[in-house]
Amino acid sequence: MSTTSEIEHWIGRMALGDRAAFSSIYSATSAKLFGVVLRILNDRSEAEDVLQEAFVKIWRNADRYASGEYSPMTWLIAIARNQAIDRIRARKPRTDRIDEAFDLADQAPGPEAQTIAASERRRIDGCLGELDDAKAGAVRGAYLEGFSYEELAAHFDVPVNTMRTWLRRSLLKLRECLQR
Repeated sequence: MSTTSEIEHWIGRMALGDRAAFSSIYSATSAKLFGVVLRILNDRSEAEDVLQEAFVKIWRNADRYASGEYSPMTWLIAIARNQAIDRIRARKPRTDRIDEAFDLADQAPGPEAQTIAASERRRIDGCLGELDDAKAGAVRGAYLEGFSYEELAAHFDVPVNTMRTWLRRSLLKLRECLQR
């Protein structure tokens, strides 16, 4: 796994037109970005196309990256995510006639669903708070941020099998906590 400073360096080199830096950043981040795009689109072929478009946009906009404002992975993920969302929006046909329009209802959850989700979020956060900081961080990294076992093991400086054990045991503790 590449470090934040390496990725920032490559973005800076890409802003100057360095193709080797582009190759390095692609190798280091394409799998993670593909996972983000695939989760949004649920179509492997379309996700591959969108990932390619995202990397074109990353290449063209490398000079716009502000290193103090966002982490480089946040910036890269935002570009890939937005590209996938743009693809979904492009699927919907535009119409000027109201009788041809569809999806007029607001798809956002209502107040009751939002309240239930907020309550569940507090319960989950409370149960995560009962775990050791490292194990809670590993769970968040794996299930909320999409890091692989290998990436988490490198981050926490433990063997991959230890990371798998941490996650399995942590999920069991979370399940016990949530069932109380």
